[in-house]
Amino acid sequence: MTGDPIPTKVLSARILPNADPALLRQLNVPRGHRSLGLLTTDCDDVSYAALDEATKKARVRVVYARSMYAGASNASTALAGEFIGILSAEDPAEVRCGLEAAVRYMEHEASFFSANDDGSVVYFAHCISRTGSYLSKEAKVPEGTPMAYLIAPPLEAMLGLDAAVKAADVTLSLFYGPPTETNFAGGLLTGDQAACKAACEAFAATVCAIAAAPTAY
Repeated sequence: MTGDPIPTKVLSARILPNADPALLRQLNVPRGHRSLGLLTTDCDDVSYAALDEATKKARVRVVYARSMYAGASNASTALAGEFIGILSAEDPAEVRCGLEAAVRYMEHEASFFSANDDGSVVYFAHCISRTGSYLSKEAKVPEGTPMAYLIAPPLEAMLGLDAAVKAADVTLSLFYGPPTETNFAGGLLTGDQAACKAACEAFAATVCAIAAAPTAY
């Protein structure tokens, strides 16, 4: 049904307590970090937001985060999914804390939603009250900045972003042009928390309106 949340699944997760120095160098892990936490999921954008949350709840850094091509429905193996993320920390306990925070966020805080009754069009319109180190770096904004994380299929995202920036005093800090690796589009918008919430609402309403009448130009 329209507005139904679409849960994200964690497909695999592991901790490397003492990663090999060669791997740490390839990942540009911060000096002093020797432990890694790795996970794959079936949803990339929720996972990016979840890793950012991990940086606020534990002394971890996001050292690798990538989307898989074509998305979870076209995953090459059962555990590859749509996303791989890697956290680093000085010790395994901090990595575990970061992974647990990310999983909690995916389970309870963030999700895609259905834009129509059969779930064939979906969107992500998520308001982040304050960014952690990861999304702040991606969007080139200070840590603690409110953010609207907006993602949808290509045409829906373009019109949705236009509606979002017109509806509220927000800045398009990072644009994800179509097609992304998963054939979506969107952006990271920043402003105060109320403006980001209004931007999310305008984006969601626009995507749902297009899903209801795709060719009503």
